[in-house]
Amino acid sequence: MEHAEALRSLIELSREVGRPEEGLVILGEGNTSVGVDEQTFYVKASGTELRTADENTFVLVKREPVMDLLDRGQATDSEIDSVLNAAVVGENKAKPSVETLMHAYFQGIPGVKYVVHTHPISVNSILCSKNAFELLSGRIFPDEIVCCGLEHVFVPYVDPGLTLAKEIRQRCEDYMAVHGRPPRSILMQNHGLIVLSSSTKEALSACKMWVKAATILMNAAMLGGVNYLTPEQAARIEHRPDEEYRRRILAKE
Repeated sequence: MEHAEALRSLIELSREVGRPEEGLVILGEGNTSVGVDEQTFYVKASGTELRTADENTFVLVKREPVMDLLDRGQATDSEIDSVLNAAVVGENKAKPSVETLMHAYFQGIPGVKYVVHTHPISVNSILCSKNAFELLSGRIFPDEIVCCGLEHVFVPYVDPGLTLAKEIRQRCEDYMAVHGRPPRSILMQNHGLIVLSSSTKEALSACKMWVKAATILMNAAMLGGVNYLTPEQAARIEHRPDEEYRRRILAKE
């Protein structure tokens, strides 16, 4: 993907994610990225807003030095800042988000082009509850499976930045070893949602569907308990030809 095309698509996606009525982020919350090639990706600069995204909202970052830091696994806050700032290779020299560390990992997964990290009110209402893991242990309706996946990666709360990126990488690697494919969604306790996708349309659909699913989960829990689909019912939706067709359509721009 050409730099200009990648940046344009990321700006459009970020503005949609940042729309107040979507309930995904407010103020400077959240971050997004898009892969340009195997070496570089655009990621949101620290302190900027997705709602008003433009060319100055994102910085072009080289993956290798960021991944070297992630592989090292230990660094002070000042060392992390130094590495992230030095990894910027584009004209915009703004400070990359500290969560560039996890974006660098995600952008190296085959098939992943867009990464969207948000703090949806409804999703975080569950993730900040004592029963988050149990409430999110199953699927409750077909479109949730089509848009968000049959399973997700759940990450217990850890310190944002390097520690979080390490934990996410380990849990995603474990997931891929079992399922043979990348997760479509990562849910972080007391933090938020991450969606991985090959297209902007697919990414936005997953974000919106998670908001709907979380809202229904909370309402169902208050109305006597959640009626989850059985594993057999959920797997049937995942592999039905018509649902696979819908999923392919969602993945197209």
